[in-house]
Amino acid sequence: MKVADRWFASESVGDGITRIWEPHVARLFQCNIWHVRGRDSDLLVDAGMGISSLHEAIAELVDKPVIAIATHTHMDHAGSLHEFPQRLVHPIEASQLQHPDEFPVLCSNHWPGNMRALIEEQGYDVPDVLIDAYPYEGFDPEAFRTPACTATQVVVEGQMIDLGDRVFEVLHLPGHSPGSIGLWEKDSGTLFSGDAVYDGPLLDTLPDADITAYIRTMQRLQSLPVNVVHAGHDPSFGRQRLLELVRAYLAYRS
Repeated sequence: MKVADRWFASESVGDGITRIWEPHVARLFQCNIWHVRGRDSDLLVDAGMGISSLHEAIAELVDKPVIAIATHTHMDHAGSLHEFPQRLVHPIEASQLQHPDEFPVLCSNHWPGNMRALIEEQGYDVPDVLIDAYPYEGFDPEAFRTPACTATQVVVEGQMIDLGDRVFEVLHLPGHSPGSIGLWEKDSGTLFSGDAVYDGPLLDTLPDADITAYIRTMQRLQSLPVNVVHAGHDPSFGRQRLLELVRAYLAYRS
């Protein structure tokens, strides 16, 4: 397997927001990492797999303290959280952050139980190895484990994250996982949704998922006056597409 020239890619999406992703990770686990520029602090929403240093990759973007928050603690969203001094997560998932999965997460043939089958049943191709390049010579996918860390702060429904000139409200959006959260900027109508909703097949049958809770979350999102959704995976979208995704899910599961 080749060694990647660069592990991360990035693009500006406007409004002081940059999308960062890991192009050499399989689509299923290619998390959107969002950097939001603020006056007093910057916000980092999710942290990828932790295979290569995210802190180093975003050094040119950052000139102030970074508040790093995991929308949930699945392996593709919290891997590099340990690199940042301020680490936020919902209290339900704080323990998972400290004690991440102990199996070789990059090698699906080593996943426990029927985890791979459940994901494939929901429409995803799951390769045996989740990367198509190494971050450096000698990297061993079978030896890689999600790095553990401790949250420096837990955040709950209604809590505000203030960047000085931008304020985001924490929304508890369970279903995909018990402690899934979104970040809502009322002034701009911007929602960082994590995996509560994205423009692709939604995973709601994993061991920690809850379809009943997911339905309630979708009903809540339906009434939110969203202008743009920056999701945990796949492209961003507007309110009309959000409503289409919500209605399709509710028709499927209700």
